[in-house]
This record gives sequence, C-alpha cells and structure tokens, in this order.
Amino acid sequence: QVQLVESGGGLVQAGGSLRLSCAASGRTFASYGMGWFRQAPGKEREFVSNISKSGGSTYYADSVKGRFTIGRDNAKNTVYLQMNSLKPEDTAVYYCAAIRFPTIATIPNPGEYDYWGQGTQVTVSS
Repeated sequence: QVQLVESGGGLVQAGGSLRLSCAASGRTFASYGMGWFRQAPGKEREFVSNISKSGGSTYYADSVKGRFTIGRDNAKNTVYLQMNSLKPEDTAVYYCAAIRFPTIATIPNPGEYDYWGQGTQVTVSS
C-alpha cells in the first residue's frame, strides 16, 4: 500500500512558477515509477510527466516539455514537479500517482497507475 499526498499548489500569474511535491508513505517508494497528471474542469485527466524508479528516465507531455521538470528523492520518498513559464491553460487539479510496472505504453495511461494522491489545485491567472 502506498499513500500519496500532494502539496505546493496555488494561484500564480502567467509566466510564474510553482513547485509541486508529492510525499509517499511506505518503504516501497523506489519500487514505483511516479507520474503527474492533471484534470481541468470538464476535461479528462491527462498525462503531464513521469519519472522512472531510479530517476534515470523522465517523460513529458508535449504541452509541458521545456517548461516542467520532474524529479524524485528516494531517500525522502518524494517526487517533485517544477513548473515554470506557467500558462492559464495549465490551470487544473494536479495529481501524483504511482505505477508498479511502467512501460512506454502504460506511462501516459492513468488507468495503469496503482495509487493516487488527492490532488492539489493549480490556478494560473492571465
């Protein structure tokens, strides 16, 4: 069992930055690939980024590539999402999630993830 708790969301002006954190419980954190997803009102949950178990590989949605950076600290059971050059269209609830068996095919699919956090709201004003 893995419990995930996100933090760091808030209100920011366009062009600004936020750093999201996701703290995981349990001693098996390093056994999971970690992902960030987001969901805007009336829209489906969409993939944002993923990082491999060791942190050696990262993946990004085209919409955030070059602006967002994912990282993890396995000693602290934490995954991060540094978000720069934020745009109003980045406004959403952001979720972190854990995936036990990540592959290129499964990483972008929210249905493949095993555990989810409760989400944190990010609002970008124009």
